[in-house]
Amino acid sequence: MRIHSDSFEPGRPIPATYAVGTRDGFGGNRNPHLAWDDVPAGTRSFALLCIDPDAPTDPSLAGKAGVEIPVEHPRGSFVHWAVVDLPAELREIAEGSASDGVTKGGKRNPPGPAGARQGLNDYTGWFAGDAGLAGDWFGYDGPYPPPNDLRTHRYFFRLFALDVARLDVPERFTAGDVLRAMQGHVLAEALVWGSYALHPQAAAV
Repeated sequence: MRIHSDSFEPGRPIPATYAVGTRDGFGGNRNPHLAWDDVPAGTRSFALLCIDPDAPTDPSLAGKAGVEIPVEHPRGSFVHWAVVDLPAELREIAEGSASDGVTKGGKRNPPGPAGARQGLNDYTGWFAGDAGLAGDWFGYDGPYPPPNDLRTHRYFFRLFALDVARLDVPERFTAGDVLRAMQGHVLAEALVWGSYALHPQAAAV
């Protein structure tokens, strides 16, 4: 199975139109185009995750005045998108069809492919203490790495072909729920990734 995007080149920077944050404020937050082929026989649905594995493990450092987060700082994962029950016949998600602009407090019923269910992303926890932004952030919300982070972040779009038509996840599910529910049901996986950074001197990847 193969996946690609017309919105960015593999391993290259993701344009700000697909990001939550820019150096000047909010970005376009449009979901990028994704398309795939060479789907294995027996596929009954797809699941899609977008994960940044380069998030700082100490969130108190993000945006802190006079501090730069070093490349060597310990990193963890930050989930930007979790989708299940994408129909077996689907081969493409159009740019901007699942997200177009930032919705403060998160999208309650994000658009997307018919029949698919979209879970919570990690902005739900990240903005939990912010009165203006707190809420349930469902669906796609793009890159917003700390502007003081010297590491360039990578964003992996991982597509899984599954042998079940409906994945057994809760109504308010997370990427962790998807990964657990998929065990024993994955026929194939494909991924494409791009990068994004706000620090002008962020290290190249």
